[in-house]
Order: sequence, then structure tokens, then C-alpha cells
Amino acid sequence: MLLLFAAAVSAPAIAHADDQSRDYCPARPGLGTPACTMAPGQVSVETSLGDWTLDKQGGDRTDTVLIGDTSLRIGLTDSVEAQIGWTPLGIVRERTGGVVDRATRTGDATLGIKANLRNPDGSGFSVAVQPFVTLPVGRSPVGAGDWGAGLVVPVTYDLSKTVNLEVTPEVDAAVDQDGRGRHLAYSAVIGVGFALNDALTLTLEDQLVRDEDPSGSTTQDLASASLAWMARKTLQLDVGAVAGLDRNAPDFELYAGIARRF
Repeated sequence: MLLLFAAAVSAPAIAHADDQSRDYCPARPGLGTPACTMAPGQVSVETSLGDWTLDKQGGDRTDTVLIGDTSLRIGLTDSVEAQIGWTPLGIVRERTGGVVDRATRTGDATLGIKANLRNPDGSGFSVAVQPFVTLPVGRSPVGAGDWGAGLVVPVTYDLSKTVNLEVTPEVDAAVDQDGRGRHLAYSAVIGVGFALNDALTLTLEDQLVRDEDPSGSTTQDLASASLAWMARKTLQLDVGAVAGLDRNAPDFELYAGIARRF
């Protein structure tokens, strides 16, 4: 996949003019992934301005803040895009009893390809495949400590002009908790998006995550609500919240972000 990514990024652009008629379709916000891809020659920069997660387990508390978590999406053909992601700054504060540890680190990098199989603009019934790898350029506890890989298969369907159904299954070779080696993890997101008007979209989602880490298998259930405002045809602002519905999931997450098409 790394060879495919390198070849795709270095290849000359397909002979298309920038497709300004295709609506901008950012991958954020929310837990799921849209099936749409960027038009050839277009670039999307999508950044989390701030992301705070609270996780309480027994008497322990962990606060994680990510700043500037960014994804770059580059349209290569009418239905294929390249993806690069990186977390430049993460702050983790752990309190165990009366002891507090704090670490400031960078996160890992992600390289991916998304290939749309039907309706790359995301209209009607749309489906894509998205393989990716994570590279351990960051440091623990923000970085995972080893390489990982996965496959996402986003599916979306327009139930009406204002209601959209999304399903996002994923399977990963996730990095072990101790940062050495990999194990099976898989998840699925189901959500419904509501176009409140021409610029504002509300999305409600639920995600189940199964992680077969050697230190102990866990299942998490998460619920999410997010709002996306398309301020201009090429600019989106968003906010979102995620709540853990069982004891294994983080208690709460709040985030805000921006996406811009060039």
C-alpha cells in the first residue's frame, strides 16, 4: 500500500480541470467516514482546532487534549484520493490516587488511499474502500509505539433530500497496548445525517468497537452528535460531542474543527 501511495502522489494529475461543480464533502466531523472523494486536482485540509477526551476508570482519571490534528486529502482521479494525517501536539494528564503525570508529545502519521466504487460525489448510494497505515513517528502516550494498518469501507445512502444514512465498518491491525506488535480490532458506525438547511447539518451516530488486545479484550459503545456549518462552498466549521455508553469507553469527548478546500 505504501508503494501504491507513493506512486499515486507522484503521478501527474489526470487531464481534468478542477471540478468546482462537485459539492465539498469533508471527512469531518463525526465518528464515521463519508464515501465521497475529492475531485481531481482539489485538496482538502481538515484540522481539529481542539479535542478533549475525559476517561475515568475506577479512581483514575485521564485527560487527553489534541491540538491541530490534521488530515490532508488530495484528489488524484475522479474517484481516488490520497490521504496524509498527523497529530502535531497532544497533551496527556493522568491522575492515579494522589500522583499526577503529564506528557506532551507528537502523534503518529497516517497514510491512506480512498477509492470510491460508486458515486464519488457521495450522492444517492455511495460506497468506497479506504486502506491505511499508521507510522510510529510520535511518542507514547500520544503515539502508539509501532506501525499499524486497517481498512475502512464507508457506505452512504440518501434516504431523502434532507436525510442521509451512513454505515462505516472497519477492521484494524491495531498496535498492542505495550507498543510492541499488533492485534485484531474491528468496529462499526451507523449514523443519520439531517440537513437542517442549505448550510447546517446535524449528524447522530453510534459506534461499537471490539479490541482484542493481548492485555485484555474490550468492547466499547459510543454515541455521538455533531454539527457542521458550511460557511462557504469551500469552508466548513464544526463542533461535536461523544459520550461513552459503557464502562470501557471514555466518558466524554468534545471537539471543534475546520475544513477548507483548495
